Amino acid sequence: MVAATRVKPKYKATGTGKVIKRSVPLNLIKQAGPIFSRLTVVWVAANGVPFDTTGFFAQLVRNNRIVATAAFDRFGVVRFDNIRTLTDVSYTIRTFSPNGVLFRSRFIPAGVETFAIIG
Repeated sequence: MVAATRVKPKYKATGTGKVIKRSVPLNLIKQAGPIFSRLTVVWVAANGVPFDTTGFFAQLVRNNRIVATAAFDRFGVVRFDNIRTLTDVSYTIRTFSPNGVLFRSRFIPAGVETFAIIG
């Protein structure tokens, strides 16, 4: 059996007869705003693998006031539904175990849509 080389046809615009060559997909060119509409935080190990965060929760704090509280899913992700992105202000995120034990406290700068807690 002989292996055949697959040839990808060139994109041809309808009706113009001209060949259009694209190096970047159109959906990337049209991206004007954030992909995530709400602040999303991922808690990962040093190797990038998310922790099993079943039962864990997080608080966003600004000026010593709790702004939002949300629960992690089991894949290390927490989404704050009331915090739009890109964020206008900075926050401190505090992560807690299911028993209420503080695990991490990190600073989230303004102007982000996602944040990763490493370790």
